[in-house]
Amino acid sequence: MILDVRNIQTFYGESQALQGVTLHLDEGETVCILGRNGAGKSTTLKSIMGLTPPRSGEVIFDGKPIHGLPAHQIARAGIGYVPEDRRIFPGLTVRDNLEVASYQRKGSAARWTVDGILKKYEMLGERADQDGATLSGGQQQMLAVARSLMIQPRLLLLDEPNEGLAPVIVQQIGELIDDLSKTTTILFTDQSVRFALKHARRAYILEKGQVVHEAPSNELRVDQATQDRFLSVA
Repeated sequence: MILDVRNIQTFYGESQALQGVTLHLDEGETVCILGRNGAGKSTTLKSIMGLTPPRSGEVIFDGKPIHGLPAHQIARAGIGYVPEDRRIFPGLTVRDNLEVASYQRKGSAARWTVDGILKKYEMLGERADQDGATLSGGQQQMLAVARSLMIQPRLLLLDEPNEGLAPVIVQQIGELIDDLSKTTTILFTDQSVRFALKHARRAYILEKGQVVHEAPSNELRVDQATQDRFLSVA
């Protein structure tokens, strides 16, 4: 088990966003978190990453507790994070956006390099000297994911990777997740049930800050009653 989240309680001020979320990932898994808007999907990722630290509960990564650590230390431990709004650095080229995030963890192999990423992902390689802020939404999403790889992550957190993207780009993001899942453990959130269950092995469903269902993707895909109960929008 590479990630073990145990009963975390997270607040925004006095408003409780997560009410005892518990989940786990085995190394090599790709897992999705589903739920309606406001269910706590993004907050779960932010809590793991230390951006909204839980007031109680535990987050165990690779056998070591990381709850309470600042986000930069969690990243250095080997967790990459791609926020929903991408946060590409304006004024920096595509290459510079990658280089500024480069970090070599002690004892880790440099599987991802700037030149290697630019060669592997032609969409970025062709725009290596272009200001990252001038890329299209889909190109910025590819860059945000690629930038997260520069810390050589063992676990990758993707928050709503398809938000606002055209269908053809959504397909490319799905292919990217499938490719990365061959070497990296992935936890992602998404509004599209169909997309998430296609690219994840297992799924958790959140409602009002609580895990209300967990199932293999192939089971949830045909479980229309559960989808209607927890994921349909009235």
